[in-house]
Amino acid sequence: MSDVLIESLEDGLLTLTLNRPERRNALNPAILEALLDATRRAASNTAVAAVLLTGAGGTFCVGGDVKAMATREARPIPLDDRIEDLRRKMEAARLLHEMRKPTIAAIEGAAAGAGLSLALACDLRLANRSAKLTTAFVKVALSGDFGGTYFLTKLLGSAKARELYLTSPILNAEQALQIGLITRVLDDSGFQEAAKAFAVALARGPRLTLGSMKHNLNLAECAPLEPCFDNEALHHVHAATTEDHREAAAAFVEKRQPVFKGR
Repeated sequence: MSDVLIESLEDGLLTLTLNRPERRNALNPAILEALLDATRRAASNTAVAAVLLTGAGGTFCVGGDVKAMATREARPIPLDDRIEDLRRKMEAARLLHEMRKPTIAAIEGAAAGAGLSLALACDLRLANRSAKLTTAFVKVALSGDFGGTYFLTKLLGSAKARELYLTSPILNAEQALQIGLITRVLDDSGFQEAAKAFAVALARGPRLTLGSMKHNLNLAECAPLEPCFDNEALHHVHAATTEDHREAAAAFVEKRQPVFKGR
């Protein structure tokens, strides 16, 4: 755990809170290193069933620290080294997208630039009614990082992704919901509590099944039909052998809520 990223594991839910509220959780090297380390550990930690990414102080994340960009002096770092460093830090977004666990972004206030990219990397996005979302990169003459162009194109299609990147409108929560950019809009009051309750419900679900389901969906983004069918058959038959499946079937017959054990 670091000062700039707060980690909390409860009921199988790992909450990662970006914690630079004085800078609206702008991303700096320290917070990016902490996020990369945390997502790497989360991907392999069997105690983690789901991940909730959020921000402290009423803001999700405004992206890169533009004030720091404007004041820093040019450093004699080779261009290739800078590219390699950024690419390494961007692995946090890939891990949020690919780890076999549900990942949820709780967007309160602003989500801009790389902050929006990190939210897009998650499986689901919850936003409060006062949220504002924008790609923002063009406004600071940057082309974009952390997978935003990939995720937005996959989510909304090429035409809408191009519009949102090239013109950078600021969308409110309802507008973002209408185009499918976010999953659900929650009230401002009690937003963090409601987002956590939503995420905990996922964390208490059948872990192996959810992981296989996410793998199926990720494969569907890039593979032809036949490998996707093969993958579905493999995972479906395996899921049928789990204790969680037997518990779910029994609970369905008995008209009660299942209690999953993750095996």
